[in-house]
Amino acid sequence: MDDIFDALSSPYRRQLLLSLLRHNPQDDDDRDPLNVVSEDIEPEVLELDIVHNHLPKLEEMGFIEWDREANKISKGPNWGDIAPLLVLIENHRDEFPDDWP
Repeated sequence: MDDIFDALSSPYRRQLLLSLLRHNPQDDDDRDPLNVVSEDIEPEVLELDIVHNHLPKLEEMGFIEWDREANKISKGPNWGDIAPLLVLIENHRDEFPDDWP
């Protein structure tokens, strides 16, 4: 449970994980993580934070698989551990504050 709450504690990681939840795997198994997160932060700063902080953390937890060369992410071996909570968040999205991704 600690990894799950740690993964969800960052708005960037929440956006990445929720994007993977919503993604239709019939279209494409991989997502470009830099196209998923949209914030009013300088793109270079955001890219550094995602690449050096958030993606490695989610990959280490096993929630994502990250192809660094292609810059693509997909659901990892521990996805099933976090998916039920992501579904709950997605199903109750309108009950969260507007700025909570």
